[in-house]
This record gives sequence, structure tokens and C-alpha cells, in this order.
Amino acid sequence: MPTDTPPAHPKKTNAVVALGGLSETLGFHIAKAAVETGKAFTAFVSEPLGLRKVEYSLLLILQANPALLPKQLASVLSITAPNLTTLLDKFEQQGWASRLPNPEDGRSQLVHLTPSGRALATRCEEIGADMAAHWVARLSQAESQLLNRLLIKLYGAGDAPTSDVTSDVTSE
Repeated sequence: MPTDTPPAHPKKTNAVVALGGLSETLGFHIAKAAVETGKAFTAFVSEPLGLRKVEYSLLLILQANPALLPKQLASVLSITAPNLTTLLDKFEQQGWASRLPNPEDGRSQLVHLTPSGRALATRCEEIGADMAAHWVARLSQAESQLLNRLLIKLYGAGDAPTSDVTSDVTSE
């Protein structure tokens, strides 16, 4: 009768682990990269400023766009309207943003940064530059730009035309 015998243990415990089919699985590598970028975000943003990723993102989006509809913010942040409302309530309580009537449509509101929010967003931009420098140590500027365009294309934002991405890939 055959018995189940455990596989032989590797002789070296520090041996490289084979990834098998995962070595060519994009989702696996994106997930691994997300863990590393999450660690960097924690070190650069969360620990010093106490901000979550969505809060940091909202600050930078509002810094780049002086007034946006909540619907626009929810869409670009990929969050639900109720979650955005909770986030905007916190921003108002912190004094970082305000919701004001839309002068073009009295039924809607526009979200604006307050002076305090703009100051914090400026600090986030500075920290973002430091974080970018952290990644440049691993990627060249050209690789970083290409990776950004490919990720944008992957999640479907449409900001990375196929011809631009393809020409960069084939020229490197």
C-alpha cells in the first residue's frame, strides 16, 4: 500500500522560493507592489500626518481642482456616495474643506479646500515628492513614468493612449 510521505525538506532554509505560475501573474505582482507602496505610504504620510490614503488623495485632488461636485470626487476616488459624505464630514470638522452651494445649480454643492486644507495639501505634495524620490531609488524616471501610464491604462482611466504606452515599451 502506498503511503503518503511528506516532500523532502530543502537543505537550505534561505533558498529562493519558486513562484510557479505566479511568476507571470500580473495580479500577484500588483498585490506585492501594493504591499510595498503601502509600507512607504505609512512611513511617509500616515505616521507623520495621521492621514489615510483616501484622505491624502482627496486633499491632493481638491488642491488640483478648486471646486468639485461630490459625485466627481466619489468617482475619481472609487468610493460610494455615503463613504464620501462621511469623509467630507470629517474634512469639514477638521476645517480642511467646505461644501458650498453650486452657483450654476442651486441644487448641488461644490467642495472646496479651506486655507487650512490648502496648507495641509501643500504639505502632502511635499511629502509626495519625498515618496517619489524613495521610488526613484528603485526605478529610473522613465520607468516610473511608464509604470504610471501602464497602471492608468490597466485600471481604465483612459489617460494612457495605447500608442504612447506601446511606443515606450518597444523603445526600451
